[in-house]
Amino acid sequence: METQSEQRFTPLELETRPTVDTAATAHYLHKAKQTLRIWACKENGPIRPIRVGAHLHWKTDDIRKLLGVN
Repeated sequence: METQSEQRFTPLELETRPTVDTAATAHYLHKAKQTLRIWACKENGPIRPIRVGAHLHWKTDDIRKLLGVN
């Protein structure tokens, strides 16, 4: 099993998936995964997740807009 430091993430500019998981979102935003989970729980973050079963997914376009990436 890979740890977050060992995981490889596609550069945000090249990401083609419509949503990404919490680990990838945390990587792109330079935030802790727990911070994103708190945003989801309190519904007070700058972006909102989509719940897929027990998992959170974050819209790639929302991440790009937040970071000002085309």
